This record gives sequence, C-alpha cells and structure tokens, in this order.
Amino acid sequence: MKKAFLISLSLGLAALSSAHAAPPRQPRAPGIESPGYVWEAQSEEEALLLKMKGDVARGKIAYQGCQGCHKPDASGLPDGTYPQLAGQHITVLIKQLSDVREGRRDNPKMFPFAGKHVVDTQEVADIAAFLSSLPPPGHNDKGPGSDLARGKALYEQDCVSCHGGRGEGNAGKFYPVTAGQHYRYLVRQIVAIRDGSRRNANPKMVRVVKDYSTSDIGAVADYMSRMSLPAEK
Repeated sequence: MKKAFLISLSLGLAALSSAHAAPPRQPRAPGIESPGYVWEAQSEEEALLLKMKGDVARGKIAYQGCQGCHKPDASGLPDGTYPQLAGQHITVLIKQLSDVREGRRDNPKMFPFAGKHVVDTQEVADIAAFLSSLPPPGHNDKGPGSDLARGKALYEQDCVSCHGGRGEGNAGKFYPVTAGQHYRYLVRQIVAIRDGSRRNANPKMVRVVKDYSTSDIGAVADYMSRMSLPAEK
C-alpha cells in the first residue's frame, strides 16, 4: 500500500513538473549570416503550407492565441512592437511564420505561441487565411511628416520595384504589403535589415538599405506608412 502510494505521488509530481516546464527554446536555422543562404529556399513545412488551403473560420479560432499581442482585428500596436497583419498576403504570412518556427527569424517572444509544439501545420495555413481576409484597419501609426519629399524619392528609387506603387507588395515573390503598416514598425525592421540583426532578410533589400542613414530610414518609413490600398468594392 505504501509502495503504491509512493509510486502514485511520484507520477503526480512528475506530471505537475511537466505541466510547469519551460516551453521549448526557439531553434536556430542558418540565416543571412551563413554562406549559401538563399532567401527563397523553402523548408519542408513551408513548401507544404504553400500548397495547402487554409480555412478562414478555423483560422479565426486558432488566431485567438495570437490576438493578445496582435489584437483581435490584427492591427498590431502603433509603438512598433507588433505589426499590422490584416490583409497581408498569405504567402508572406506563411513565410514569416515558417521562419520563426524554423529559427531563421529570431523572435523568442513569439515562438512560444507559434512554435510547432503549439500550432500545427494546418493551423498555420488557417491563421494565414484568416489574417489575409481581414480588412486593414486604416488607423496605423504614421511618422512626423517632416521629410516626405525625401521619403518619396527614396521609395521610388529603391522600393517601388518590389513593394509596388501603392505598397501592395507581391504575393508571388513573398514581398509584403507595406501600405497601412505602422511607422515605428517599419523603422525598426529597416534598421534590423540594414544592421544584419534580422537574419531572414532578403539580401536584395540589405543591399538597397545598407547605406541608408537614420534620417533616410525615417523618411522612407514615414512615406510608406501613409500609403493605403483602395478599398475593395
């Protein structure tokens, strides 16, 4: 009887310990710092996701674990901590989620909520479909508006060929919609790409912004933050 009790107690403590164990740490996959890095290369899961059809209704349910940070309408935060995701291309959402899950995009804060131990492959496809279906809120954070002529010139010179004349991006090439994105988020990401801390950056963009000054980044991000896509009829 005593032995059975001790075994039961031991199993119970083990289960309790497991329940309170720290979540797995984000893995680290080779990124732009690694020789042979190819931005367009797809992991096995990403290749599968790009062929899957997500379900918007299921995605809305699965997204509940994300809305604490990204907000129920996927508008993010104007301080630049979390991006505006509503209306983003499905391909872009899949690539970025896959890069976080694989460890090419370092985001230890997001990984516990988006890792493979929490969100399965179908749920990733569903969440991407749901987010893409949402209308952009239209009240994003904008810059000071003090150097928009410089921002426009830089955008038309360096950015328009990928991100489009209206900031619409390119789903087929995994270029994100930047129209309606928060100014401070844009600044933070361009700085990270320029300085090499965003390891899943597109080398093409790194070359474009490598000589940008802080004021250049602020100007182009301000201009981009003021773009908006035409409302769907």
